[in-house]
Formats: sequence, structure tokens, C-alpha cells
Amino acid sequence: MSTRPTDAHDASPERTTAWEDRSAGTPDGESGDRGPDTGAPGPGRGPSSWSRLEDFVVITGFSGAGKSQAMACFEDAGYFCVDNLPPEMIASLAELFEHPGSDVRRAAVVCDVRGGEFFEALVSVLGQLDAQGTGPRLLFLDASESVLISRYKETRRRHPLADTGQVGGGIARERELLAPIKGRADVSIDTSDLSAARLRKIVADKMLLRSTRGKLAVTFLTYGFKHGVPHDADLLFDVRFLPNPHYEETLRELTGLDERVSDFVQRSDGIEGFYERLLPLLDYLLPAYVREGKAHLTIGIGCTGGRHRSVVIAEHLAALYAEEGGGYLVDVVHRDVDKSPRRP
Repeated sequence: MSTRPTDAHDASPERTTAWEDRSAGTPDGESGDRGPDTGAPGPGRGPSSWSRLEDFVVITGFSGAGKSQAMACFEDAGYFCVDNLPPEMIASLAELFEHPGSDVRRAAVVCDVRGGEFFEALVSVLGQLDAQGTGPRLLFLDASESVLISRYKETRRRHPLADTGQVGGGIARERELLAPIKGRADVSIDTSDLSAARLRKIVADKMLLRSTRGKLAVTFLTYGFKHGVPHDADLLFDVRFLPNPHYEETLRELTGLDERVSDFVQRSDGIEGFYERLLPLLDYLLPAYVREGKAHLTIGIGCTGGRHRSVVIAEHLAALYAEEGGGYLVDVVHRDVDKSPRRP
């Protein structure tokens, strides 16, 4: 995967070892979100009645889905972070932060099945805090079973609920425990297709409080249909109707980042008509998302292999919207550009 990072959260696209949890026994690494997309606490959620604490976040989800990477994102933003906190201690920790001697303004805690039987109390604890108007924001991280199993195989660690050593059985048990929690999440992220760096970027865009309130972060994500449609895209555009540089022998081994491929695509029949229709649509949608309070928008641009046409178009769109007076935070992620081209 090739990425063009725009902040400190997008430092490395490595997949293999980045998911390993820093806590013993657990390898830890966009679907949608249910709450406001601004990164601010929604009505009745967050520490609005706490005089000292500005933001309080609980991170939970599947073992191996990326909780350590999410917590690292909050740590980088200056949050006070606690890993593997039992649910009963969440309210006590919040009260401690409210103490006049506390300098903590923003905090994030990870609470998951490593807490054993104590984890089942999380639902009731969150309910009590919500009733008091002091409920933390909840971030839930998910991933497909096949991806979770693969991550455990890569790190060679034992699933905390796999007493017999069968990761699949542990995941099934964990799914039962997490079912009542997932529905309460303010933001839920499917990390199946995400690198560690990409996950940190999405967590930052969706969860961190920011002084640039109202500024929309726009990611143009390119992909190849033959490699699967990305889970974390909000909008998808298929550009396979354009002539394919793959069938030009001199261009096949190149990518859309090469000027020769870019020239080929930008001179293609149909490209002008495509831009004439797409740009007004985006000009209408992006301000509408800002008014709605959305903080992050991922626009997927797909072609057959994700190496030529989609890359050229995403680069062009990113350049256009990055120049619009700083109105948007723009970056580009080329998911499949480094994958080997198939032979004709």
C-alpha cells in the first residue's frame, strides 16, 4: 500500500507487526459511526458536567482489532491513557480526574475482555454514567473473523478467551460478550482492510477534539475492484469506463503517479465529461457534509487493479480541493498501487 501522510498519525503503512498489542497476550491492531462525526461529545454523552475533564473516551472491541493503535493515537494527542482498565474503575477514574489537584483534561481508557468476568459489567457502568450525564464517548473496533485469525497467526499470541488454543472459538465467545456493547458505540470502525497508520488517521479524524471544528478531512482512497471494495469509503466512484493503460505495453508496469500514465488518462475519451459531472456533485456534497457536522469523508475511486486510472483521478481531485483556500484537510491513499499488475 502506498500512502501520502498529512499528519503524525499516518507515519507508517506496515501491516504485519503493527497490530501486536503492547499488553501481554493480545495482538491488537471504516465501517460507520453512530454518533456525531465532529469528534465532540454528543448530547448526553461526554463529560459535559465535569468541571475539569474536557473529553473522556472508552476504547473497546475485538482482541486484535486495533485497540493499541487507537490508544497510541490518543497518546500522541496528549490524552492521559490507561490500558486494560476494569469497568468498575471507569467512574472512579473520572472522579479522580475531576479532583481539584488533577491536571488531566483529556483521557482515554481501553476496556476489553482481558478483564475477564469484570468486563460484563461494562454495559451497566456505561448506563449509570449516561444516566448521570457523564457518560464517556465509546469507540468500538471491529474486524472480520478471518482477519482476526490471521493477525493472531502473524503475532503467535494466544487469544485471551481461547482456553483450548482455538482462536476461532475465542472470537466467537468474544462476539457474544461484545454484542450489547457494539450497539452503544458512538463510533464503530471496521479495521479489516486498514493498515495501522490508516487506522490511526481515521481515529484521529473521527474522535479527536480539534480546534479546526467544521473543517472537513477528505481522503481520496484508490483501489482495485479485483482486490475488493474498501470497507471504510463513504462514497464510491467507478472509473473503469475509461481506457485502461494496462493494455499499453509501455505503461503497464508504471502507475498513475507517473507523468506518462497521467497524460494518457487525462487525454482519454470521456474524462472531461466525467469531471464536468463529478466536480459539481462534490462541490455540493462537501459543504453539505460540513453543515451536517461530519469530520471525515472517504471518497473511493476504483478501477480494475487500482494502479492507473483511479490513481490519476484521485491525485487530480486531491490537488483541486487542497487548493481551495484551506477549506478541507485533503490526503490521498493508494491502497493497491504497489500490487503487481496481472498479465494480459
